Amino acid sequence: MDFTTLAIFRAVAEEASVTRAAQRLQRVQSNVTTRIRQLEDELGVTLFSRDGKRMLLTEQGRAYLAYAERLLALEEEARQAVRPGRPEGSLRLGSMESTAASRLPAVLADYHQAWPAVALAVTTGPTRALLDALVAHRLDAALVARALVWQDGAWVETPLQPALEGEPVFTEDLLLVTPEAHPLVSGPQDVTTPRIAGFATGCAYRDLLASWLASAGRRLPVQEVGSYHAILACVAAGACVAVMPRSVLDLLREPPRLRVTPLVSVDTLLVRRRGYASAAFDALRDGLLAAPTRSPR
Repeated sequence: MDFTTLAIFRAVAEEASVTRAAQRLQRVQSNVTTRIRQLEDELGVTLFSRDGKRMLLTEQGRAYLAYAERLLALEEEARQAVRPGRPEGSLRLGSMESTAASRLPAVLADYHQAWPAVALAVTTGPTRALLDALVAHRLDAALVARALVWQDGAWVETPLQPALEGEPVFTEDLLLVTPEAHPLVSGPQDVTTPRIAGFATGCAYRDLLASWLASAGRRLPVQEVGSYHAILACVAAGACVAVMPRSVLDLLREPPRLRVTPLVSVDTLLVRRRGYASAAFDALRDGLLAAPTRSPR
């Protein structure tokens, strides 16, 4: 077993296909197949179940993948640690959808121009999933919302897991978004819509809104959607309430006719595992901190 074999195993696990993994790694398919078989022989377990052309991880394969992720991340971290001067190598960044849309395009364009030797991969998802991926070494850094819940008439911060550390890089002004004909909202008791429109479980903004509404006894079901455009459509249709950053709403040339109410300002944190360091990460951090911290009103 070596790091190359681990990288092949990870690619097959992620693609669920030897063919796609070979294309991604720019290797011949027979070489990928041979490496997987040799790894299974060495370990004495079956890592994949074959379902036609699909390669699905077995229980042992899922357990092994978690260790492979950590070993590959540590190998890359060690490689960069002994060459600390110039950013290079790989950097896997996770981001909330809103941050990727409204904050990252200019920052990442500048980053790529300044440091073309860095292979930067960006994935999006809800805050909880991104933090879990950080702990599991599937990401090197993530841009997530500072977790806030409404308790006893005040916003209370939920700290990060002990294995993680973060610092604020942006501040988002969150807006409560209701249908245009909705009455004015001065508190959660004034919200009359029957549902919340939001992203999947683990979205920090969705959790924030749910805790605020629950303080007035409004425990609303969630209509899960996959984009902010879909969220706005649900609200405009009159059946949902939502929360979103002002920076996202500002991206729309012709936003739908809605009623918006300022709710709370929330920091976006750049989070990493405690002790993680690389020149590529430091350069990204510098670029994020140099960007405007909030949208103009």
